[in-house]
Formats: sequence, structure tokens, C-alpha cells
Amino acid sequence: MKKPIRAALALALLAIFSAPLGAQRVDGIAAVVNEDLILESDVEEQLYLLLARAQTRPDSAFEDTLRHQVLEQLIDDKLIVAEAKRQGITVSDVEVSRAVEQQIAQKREELGGEQAFRDQLRRENTTEDKLRDKYRNDIRLQMLGQRLLARQFPPKPVPPAEAVAFFQANPTRFPKAPAEVRVAVIQIPVTADSSTSAKGRADAVAARKRILGGEKFAKVAAEVSDDPNSARSGGDLGFFTRGAMEPTIDAAAFSLKPGQLSDPILTPFGWHIVEVLERDTLKTRAKRDSLGRDGKPLLEAHVRHILIRVPLGDDDAERAKKLALRVRSEAVKGTNFATLVRRYSKYQGPQGEDGDLGFLSMASLSPPIRAGLDTLEVGEFSEVLPNQAGYNIFKLVDRRPEHAYTLEEIRDELPDAVAQLRFKDKYDDWIKGLRGKAHIEYR
Repeated sequence: MKKPIRAALALALLAIFSAPLGAQRVDGIAAVVNEDLILESDVEEQLYLLLARAQTRPDSAFEDTLRHQVLEQLIDDKLIVAEAKRQGITVSDVEVSRAVEQQIAQKREELGGEQAFRDQLRRENTTEDKLRDKYRNDIRLQMLGQRLLARQFPPKPVPPAEAVAFFQANPTRFPKAPAEVRVAVIQIPVTADSSTSAKGRADAVAARKRILGGEKFAKVAAEVSDDPNSARSGGDLGFFTRGAMEPTIDAAAFSLKPGQLSDPILTPFGWHIVEVLERDTLKTRAKRDSLGRDGKPLLEAHVRHILIRVPLGDDDAERAKKLALRVRSEAVKGTNFATLVRRYSKYQGPQGEDGDLGFLSMASLSPPIRAGLDTLEVGEFSEVLPNQAGYNIFKLVDRRPEHAYTLEEIRDELPDAVAQLRFKDKYDDWIKGLRGKAHIEYR
């Protein structure tokens, strides 16, 4: 079950630790909070980071909604920091300086060393002193807010029996389990011609040899990776659980030993070199292992990669689409779906011999795929549906409608979930009070 709340100042934390060294500024004032200003550039920077982390580009209406939510969070951040100062909460210069130095050192490491760090400063038209000043100010405000929240809302674990009682008395406070579909798939990827793909693989092999020869992974990633978001961080993809990445990357992330370099891995995006930095179990707020549906602890991997893109042309896409249309026609005429899977499908993720993917949450599917499956009856075939991996033909095997969670489905997560709901109630009331006493002007 997804966590129902977001900790205050989360966006500010993301900006400090993930933002480019310099940012393009947008003129204008978005809001005035008492005597403080929130610039349009502050909102746009936070929005950019939010979308980059989610690796998505929503439509304009949803983006406007996110922009509004970002602004509201920044207003709350201003109020929290002001309240911290009013209550006399302080942060020492020594603490701030220590945190600043840690962030500067981390940024150097992410970029691959001193020279790469200097080059990035020049590209971003800033200086180390300016970067240090930004970190110093942001970190001080962040620490003030964190200390106030820790004082205002000290952690209070919820006993399991109490969490169960809360769930039974307040079932509508919890999100519903999303609708699910069980599908089998035939996936026809868009692939480059053999000579273009071979060149990309050769470039990936060359990058791997540089690392094995002693060069820092982060340095090579910054210089050659065609994934601009991760290249700025030395190829770092962060932590993720099984199923979050493209299947071949996912397989490498949970099979390689930490520190081991993969051989070149081909995905629809190109050739990758992958290194696992660490693996651990996903923890709840109570520091307990999160459990999957099988009752086993959920693992998460911390991974970095180098991507060498293989350019694809219109001819490549048209060739794949024609094949997919032909395969679907065979399925509709009655050819055994499992036979077609074995003959044509290039899907790389976990699946049965007949292409069965098991039950998937409808909410986890991309909008085009979701729309293509939404009206199907059990046993029917979808139209040819494109996504980043190529062209897909789905067979609908079964459906499960949206439903309220049963106690057994979420029992292990209830103490953490109830603690968050109670925190949210108190936090919302408290912020509402701060807002009621403040002068807030939207521009």
C-alpha cells in the first residue's frame, strides 16, 4: 500500500541534494509569505526535479496541478521555518558547515572527480563559492524545519492491535486495492539494423574497458552516457525494487554482486553497462522490513549505469509494427497464443511459457496500455499497443475489480500506515493554524 503522506520539506530536500549545480531562472514572484518571497524559479526548479525523479512528462493540465501543489508545499516550508525561528530553534554554524562539505564532496564524487566538478561548474555558469552559499542557506533552513517537526510531532509507534482496531473503525481512511488484470503478452521490440546496434555495443564495451582499466565509473558516465539525468550524478539510478526498471536492467540489478560490472545489456533504449552499489531490504518508517505479497522482505537495489543509445529510425518502427499486426492477425484467426509467444515475443521480464505476466495493477500501466485493456472481455486480444519497449499484443486472461483492502492483505503495514495517518491529521491541523496567522499573497 502506498504511503498516505509525504514528510514536510521533502521537496526542499530533493532540491538541495538532486538539483543541477546551476539552474535556469524564471523571472517573477509566485507568492509572498509574510516578508518572504517564493520565486517562480523556485517553483519551476522543484517541479523539474519532481518530474525528473518520476521519469514522466504529464499533460499540461496535470503539470499545472503539480505546479500548484509544489507552490503550496513551498509556502508550508516557509511557514515551518518561520515558526522554528519564532520558537528559538537554532542550528550551529559547525553543523551547517559539516553538511555543506559533505554535499560538495558528494557532488564531486558523483561527477567523477575534481576536474569534472570544475567543468560542470563552468557549464552551469556558477562557482564553487556560489554553490556553497546556496547549500549553506538551504541546509540551515532545512535543519531548522526538521528540528521543529521532530519537536512538534515526536515519533509514536502504534501497537499492532491498536492499528487493527483503527483500520476496522476507519476503513474509508485507507486507499483501495487497485483494479488488476491478468494478461499474457507478445512483445515485438523496435530494433535497429544490425550494423547500428553493433556500433552501440562496441561503444559500451569501450566504456566498460575504461572502468576495468581503473577509471572511475562516475567519470566515464559523465563523459559518455546518453542518459543526461543520471550522467549528472555519475550514472546513479538510485534505489528501486524489483519490477521498477526495464526487465533486463532489473535482472542485472538483483543478480550482480555489489561492485561487479555487467556485460553490455541491450534494452529498447540502447546498450547499458550496469553496476550494483548495494542491496538491502526496503524498510518501513518503523525500521521493519517491508513484505511483499509472498510474505518475504522486499529487496531494493542501488544501481548506476552508462547508456549508449542506439538510434532508431522510422523504417525500424514500421518494420516492427507490421510484424506485430501480422502476429495479432494470426492470434485472432485462432493460432495458439503460446505458440505465437514462443515464435515471436521478445519480452524479457518474468513470464510463463505462454507469455502470462500474472496479475498487474491497472494503475501501474501506462495510459495507452490501460486504455487498450480497459474494454476487453476475458479471452479477447488487444489491438497492437505501443510503449517504450515496442509493440505489444495482450490476451486478457482474468480481471480483479478495485476493492477495499482486507485486514490480512495489509496487516503487516498497518502500524506504519496508521502512524502516518495520525501524523497527517495533526500536521494538517497545525499547518492550517500557521496559515491562518500568516499573510499569504499569491501573484
